[in-house]
Amino acid sequence: MLMHPHDNDLAKKYNVAVPRYTSYPTVPYWDADTFSSEAWEKSVSFSFTESNSLNGISVYIHLPFCESLCTYCGCNTRITKNHGVEQPYIKTLLAEWAMYQKIFGAKPIIRELHLGGGTPTFFSPENLQTLINGILAQSEVHPDAEFGFEGHPGNTTAEHLQTLYNLGFRRVSLGIQDFDPKVQWVINRHQSYEQVLEVTQQARAIGYTSVNYDLIYGLPMQTLAGMTDTMQKVFELLPDRIAFYSYAHVPWIKPGQRSFTEHDLPNPELKSLLYETGRQLLKTGGYEEVGMDHFALKHDELLKAQQTGKLHRNFMGYTNQHTQLLVGLGVSSISDSWYAFAQNVKTVEEYTKLVDEGKLPVFKGHILTRDDLIIRKHILNIMCKGHTSWNQQQEPCAAVLDALDRLMPLADDGLIELDQYGLKVLPKGNRFLRNICMALDARLWANAPNSQLFSMAV
Repeated sequence: MLMHPHDNDLAKKYNVAVPRYTSYPTVPYWDADTFSSEAWEKSVSFSFTESNSLNGISVYIHLPFCESLCTYCGCNTRITKNHGVEQPYIKTLLAEWAMYQKIFGAKPIIRELHLGGGTPTFFSPENLQTLINGILAQSEVHPDAEFGFEGHPGNTTAEHLQTLYNLGFRRVSLGIQDFDPKVQWVINRHQSYEQVLEVTQQARAIGYTSVNYDLIYGLPMQTLAGMTDTMQKVFELLPDRIAFYSYAHVPWIKPGQRSFTEHDLPNPELKSLLYETGRQLLKTGGYEEVGMDHFALKHDELLKAQQTGKLHRNFMGYTNQHTQLLVGLGVSSISDSWYAFAQNVKTVEEYTKLVDEGKLPVFKGHILTRDDLIIRKHILNIMCKGHTSWNQQQEPCAAVLDALDRLMPLADDGLIELDQYGLKVLPKGNRFLRNICMALDARLWANAPNSQLFSMAV
């Protein structure tokens, strides 16, 4: 599992702060001057009319509550053991959804529905059923719809699985992160191998067609021996899909990460080795790489989407469903009309207040310019297809010309093939997709940050 010396040099060279590119422009570079709630509503209405009957829409629902804080977590969460928060929050979610239905002016066709968190399985099965029934009551479900949810192995019950299955869910994503007890202790994320085994077996017995595990490298106290042991346990359980993420250490944004220090984290060399060890073990175990950070068995729909050129990436990550309109409901959720982005307010109190007043709870966003749309297309192509092409005569874009000089060193390092018509990611460049996309990020280069905004690439 040892890295080639040249590969190690590349890992050091490209280990810089880089966006994850779930959107372009990235959130820190959204233009507040052009955004308003009224502009957002117009963009949603236009996008819905343009695309709903053809491809349907996607819906993401953020359920922020957790009973305890996982100290590595970068998500928007609310820590509480008071389950009395469930029903009022669901009431507010459905009121927000009713506002969007009014904007649509017609019945939405739901192609993708995802419950994220927080911990969606914090909510009781009965309350989740109330929520989903409310979302679907005045909606049509696309025949190829995919419904998925995130579950904690420690509290996802057979009743959760059966209730959501009956509502159309076929994919469950389990947050594992690491099986090493020392790592679990320091990040305050506890689930045993036996719990994960039980939930996985129950899901498959009920009929779920895709079980996903989230794993993270670069966590405090991680070792090569621990990573190898975690992967061996994963192979015994054989999930259909794996997300193998880099830990994003951003304590200036997430104070919970201050419960450990940088001295507890693997140094850059070890972190790179943890990634390569995990990556090689996954490939040896029969998993194939999908885009960035994802691996899937040959039968999984995500891998099939990559092979057929249908892989898509949005704020929910990689998906095999491509819709133009994504509506995000709940605290801090981000919506995407393709032509604009909007993010909801970040506290439950403010979210509830705005919805109770009959206002969409968005507080910032961005209206994409012509050049934004061109660059966005290229970044999506790189992230999802591993190549992109441009024609400066048919679609002139100064930002693409400016990017060529920044792309040439990546070509010299063997990460991409580059010519005047486009680029192709080479095998060596797969782990540096974020760096390749950054070369095209016109807004970042026009206004380079004075302080660190993003996590490190490695």
